[in-house]
Amino acid sequence: MTDSVSRPAPQFSTWAIAAMPGVFVLLWSTGFIGAKFGLPYAEPMTFLALRFAAVTVLLCVFAGLTGAPWPKSWTEAGHIAVAGLLLQAVYLGGVFASIFHGVPAGISALIVGIQPLLVAAAAGPVLGERVTPRQWVGLMLGLSGVILVVWTKLDLGVGTPWGYALSVIALVGITVGTLYQKRYCPQIDLRSGTAIQFAATTVALTPLALLFETRQVQWTGEFIFALGWLCIVLSLGAITLLFILIRRGAAAKVSSLFFLVPPCTALVAWPLFGEQLSPLALFGMVATMAGVALVNISPKK
Repeated sequence: MTDSVSRPAPQFSTWAIAAMPGVFVLLWSTGFIGAKFGLPYAEPMTFLALRFAAVTVLLCVFAGLTGAPWPKSWTEAGHIAVAGLLLQAVYLGGVFASIFHGVPAGISALIVGIQPLLVAAAAGPVLGERVTPRQWVGLMLGLSGVILVVWTKLDLGVGTPWGYALSVIALVGITVGTLYQKRYCPQIDLRSGTAIQFAATTVALTPLALLFETRQVQWTGEFIFALGWLCIVLSLGAITLLFILIRRGAAAKVSSLFFLVPPCTALVAWPLFGEQLSPLALFGMVATMAGVALVNISPKK
């Protein structure tokens, strides 16, 4: 490792910067749809190990062809790998395994939806960021909106205690991972850095698949579509946007965007799976958008 992976933040046009949060939310929301398509045909750790192994190969090739710099020290590479393990292995592994163990996606989304509040609470002591009273109101309004969106889908009698514990583990992973990435890896090269993160995640998840799963995969059209979508759209597209947003903005503001994921997922699931949207859910979507706006839009002076 000879070249530093730390680089100046890439420059983007004004319209691209404005569009990034919305595009990120839309792409990230489709992850739950991909899981619903793919999990019937493969166990969660097997599914994710295949996904991350494929993405690692693609990113390593891309980083090599474009001359991406690599970390100049093993310590720097270690920080990048730890952030990737938290954001990928712990978070996504927990969510996928939770759904596989019977926890409804709505409940899993609600548990993970607490993340913006936890990040906001920790942003001060960990990152030195200040969350204003106005932003706290927005965070609480956003969480309330998420609860209204998923309320009609809540069924606490479904799923195992281990499944719910996995959702909590996923919540811890994405919360700590967001803070860790912001503090220790703010300027990673998006080509070599994400390649390291996905490689570390592949190494972490593959033994779990080998030890605890049958590793049987039904290579149906739906599974291949889900795997391809999650590899290209989620792992390459959405994750890249997330890292750019973390690099450019305050952690609490970026995390507030996750409040929009359950409403957006519900909108995507409506035409795909015929899932109806109740008036309560629609009201919750409006409340969520208002909450995120309070967090992210600075008042005019």
